[in-house]
Amino acid sequence: MAAVSDTYFTRLLAQKGQPILIAGPCSAETEAQVMATAHGLKALGKIDLFRAGIWKPRTRPGSFEGMGTAALPWLQRVKAETGIPTAIEVATPRHVEEALAHGIDVLWIGARTTVNPFAVQELADALAGTGVPVMVKNPVNPDVALWAGALERMERAGITDLAAIHRGFSTFAPSRYRNAPTWILPIELKTRFPHIPLICDPSHIGGRRDLLLPIAQKALDLDYDGLIIETHPDPDHALSDAEQQVTPARLGEILNELKYRYRSSDNAEYLNKAEELRQKMDEADREIVEALARRMALVEELAEYKKENNVKILQFDRWQEIFRTRTDWAGKLNVNDKFVAELYKLIHLESIRKQTEVLNGRPQVDGVEHLGPGL
Repeated sequence: MAAVSDTYFTRLLAQKGQPILIAGPCSAETEAQVMATAHGLKALGKIDLFRAGIWKPRTRPGSFEGMGTAALPWLQRVKAETGIPTAIEVATPRHVEEALAHGIDVLWIGARTTVNPFAVQELADALAGTGVPVMVKNPVNPDVALWAGALERMERAGITDLAAIHRGFSTFAPSRYRNAPTWILPIELKTRFPHIPLICDPSHIGGRRDLLLPIAQKALDLDYDGLIIETHPDPDHALSDAEQQVTPARLGEILNELKYRYRSSDNAEYLNKAEELRQKMDEADREIVEALARRMALVEELAEYKKENNVKILQFDRWQEIFRTRTDWAGKLNVNDKFVAELYKLIHLESIRKQTEVLNGRPQVDGVEHLGPGL
């Protein structure tokens, strides 16, 4: 699809010359709480959108699940008194209808909805022709195809005022984060949709106030187009996600501490040096690819000998030796051993694929992701 350059979000970015800033409470709890937050954010003079959760179905029933439609007039008052446009999450066509009836400016689709193509399509149908800007959060599980699919469904419904929100991904692995950022996935999404602004949600990624600043800074350093941060006048007593919310005053401190870096520089010395180093990187990358080609040729030769001698592909001792020695070499050369470990997992999977083709005498159709270790 052709790039769309003139949208609600791109115009806002062009007018500001700075990343978009979205803030507000996880949940709209009371009118007083909403207005206190809104006026605190207005005083900062930096906030572009006021966000609030209206319908808040939780993972398990019984906890606070939002005030629903009753809270929508509070957001009308926010815009009337502060001039800040408003944004809420919608999960059903009825939510869309209610939001538009109350003049909500921007809608977003949440992570639990994005994971379900049926629900996304229903929302796309409901949003078609409304002209309302839409933000799409990544799905709960780390699947960039689902995220991309949700954006594509919106675009096919004629919705071009789009932004993507990176809020992290659920994982069973131990993590310091509430939702692992898995930065490679939003980068992949941005590669596929360069025309759609990408916004980071440090609140849901970190799950803790002390992580908001470093996550937000990394997002800006990775050229994100905006931040969405949950804000509450009394975070410790918030009815949902208390640990990840900050006061408007603390948000102001965080925003002041962020370093906004340039995408490039017109300094001639920088440009010349950067070009020189990039050319050297290109040469190094070619050498890496040539080395991989040599390795795979050796793998193929080994596979032929295994076939002749009726030897299995799986060689656990050999794989363990490779995994250990390569990370040892990395440490001695001051290269991140965890990076090298991940790299060799990929190399090893490709090695297995090649050997499987040779031993079976036909191309492998299942792909490498289903195969276990061995060489």
